[in-house]
Amino acid sequence: MTLLWLLFLPAIAYQILSLIACLRQFFRRAPRGDYFPPVSVLKPVHGIDPGMNDAFASHAFQDYPNFEILFGVSDDSDPAIPAIERLQQESRGVAIRLIVGSLPAANGKVGVLANLARHAANPVWVVNDSDISVTPEYLWDVVAPLRNLGVGVVTCLYRPEPYSAAAAWEAFGIAIDFMPSTLVAPLVGVREFGLGSTLAFHADDLMDVGGFEALSDYLADDYQLAKRITTLGKFPYLSTYVVETSLGDKDWAGTWQHQLRWARTIRASKGAGYLGLPITHAGIWAVLASFLQLWPVVGVLLALRIAAALASGWLVLRLRPSALWAAIAPLWDLYAFGIWVASHFSNEVRWRDRRMKITRDGRIVDREQA
Repeated sequence: MTLLWLLFLPAIAYQILSLIACLRQFFRRAPRGDYFPPVSVLKPVHGIDPGMNDAFASHAFQDYPNFEILFGVSDDSDPAIPAIERLQQESRGVAIRLIVGSLPAANGKVGVLANLARHAANPVWVVNDSDISVTPEYLWDVVAPLRNLGVGVVTCLYRPEPYSAAAAWEAFGIAIDFMPSTLVAPLVGVREFGLGSTLAFHADDLMDVGGFEALSDYLADDYQLAKRITTLGKFPYLSTYVVETSLGDKDWAGTWQHQLRWARTIRASKGAGYLGLPITHAGIWAVLASFLQLWPVVGVLLALRIAAALASGWLVLRLRPSALWAAIAPLWDLYAFGIWVASHFSNEVRWRDRRMKITRDGRIVDREQA
């Protein structure tokens, strides 16, 4: 019986570490001070996202002394252009520019970013996805850690806002699974992490590792950016600030494909480390323990899993539904395990309107219309 308990120790240990990481994040305080360098906010845009107008406007009302916003689209037919031009008219006191064009890149988003970089006027850059919404203190919070020259890149957790039942399920998984794993990463010595929700860094640091052009062939450009900057001997900093993002997939097939793309991208980025991911799926281990009639193990796993889900969703992300849904967190683990298994059967991913194949190191090797 004791030997069987040892089988479940890694899964139990991970849930304990996840709970500790979430509580640690909850009690941390944001650094503040008199550090406010001029900032260029680079926002690559492709098409229309749910809540896009409010997300764009939230960046224009920053309580920050010196910043510009550069919106980038690949061509002048992008349907988001009227919303950007309207924001320019409504926010005349803010330096907002629309940059049309893209440099050659397998990753179209990186191609737009590389073009934006040519127009950015300030020494600190903040990059985030087009559907990110923020509050007026956002720039203060994400730029302040860069005062420490040992910090290479600042990134943020995000609070998902779903627009369909399928998206609500995915938002739940992000809150109680992906976010805790992000919080655990720095505790176990992972140095190269960055999320597309926010990447704040000194422009010179990115230039020293090849600029956006060095990321152009990779699907996980946020991860690659952080990884490269950390090669300069600097470290990533996980901010206490939480942004909001929209999840607009209307059907379950879209949600499945979205999760599968993430999983295959992580598999390509993490390599052999990805094989250990099921250790984080406490629900799977609880099912196995029940087959073995190890009921105390089942109880410990479920209690820790639900506690960690509550700490992440309710305390860290401040998502009230997560407090109600935490009890079904083990069911998400079964779904996530299915995603993990499916991720090994192909190297193809779907991203917006394209199908892509990626190599073992995360490079895009071909693209075609979906």
